[in-house]
Amino acid sequence: MTSRVEKARELFKQGFNCSQSVVAAFADKYGYTPEQALRMSAAFGGGIGRMRMTCGAACGLFMLAGLEKGAVEGADSQSKADTYALVQELAAEFKQRNGSLICAELLGLSKPEGSPVPEKRTPAYYAKRPCIDMVAEAVTIWEAYLERKAKGEL
Repeated sequence: MTSRVEKARELFKQGFNCSQSVVAAFADKYGYTPEQALRMSAAFGGGIGRMRMTCGAACGLFMLAGLEKGAVEGADSQSKADTYALVQELAAEFKQRNGSLICAELLGLSKPEGSPVPEKRTPAYYAKRPCIDMVAEAVTIWEAYLERKAKGEL
């Protein structure tokens, strides 16, 4: 396991949500303080605001794609297209590895839980939730992307 995967897993174990754990593991790379990374990604946990939609770990992965390729000028349609293409590639990889991008499906829920209040982090919570593994997968996918980029394969 890489140190960033370990860092993301540790953040999750400390009580941060899946999106925060993924984004904060790369805060230093993109010039953010840990606090900034945790705040910017806070709303995406629990499948976006605990609505069990797109997996928070995947959302964190997509936030990293935006930090890497995102347009900084409104008329820059090429950067927008490049970012969307990267997100689609990352989403396909995440879905292939995990079976879904949808939080509720990954958790085996038939319907949203209906509460914005997160569950307490107990041994039973960790035993039934695949979230820490989704965090590790998202970080692993991003590291593979960065490695390909560093080798000039992209």
